[in-house]
Amino acid sequence: MKAPRLNRKLVLEAPVRSADGAGGYTETWEALGTLWAEVTARSGSERAIAGIPVSRVSYRIVVRGASEGSSMRPAPDQRFREGNRRFVIRAVAERDPRGQYLTCFVDEEVAA
Repeated sequence: MKAPRLNRKLVLEAPVRSADGAGGYTETWEALGTLWAEVTARSGSERAIAGIPVSRVSYRIVVRGASEGSSMRPAPDQRFREGNRRFVIRAVAERDPRGQYLTCFVDEEVAA
């Protein structure tokens, strides 16, 4: 297996929920750190949500491995940010038996 080309700088973010005082919560995103990654498009589709066309593209993002429990280990429901682009993490798996790299399966949704 050849080494990935980690040539894109992504910010790993985690959701932070705060009480809104009315029994609900507001959600903001906290930057955990920056990771270098290889980003590869997998598939795409378009659908309508409330009458608005939404484009969804699935990507495979490979980053360096991090141990379980590390704040720099991506997890489902976190996201990567690259400028104005947001990639929601759906699943994470070790890319190799030694855990040198992690593969993150992500979706990017954009309203057309």
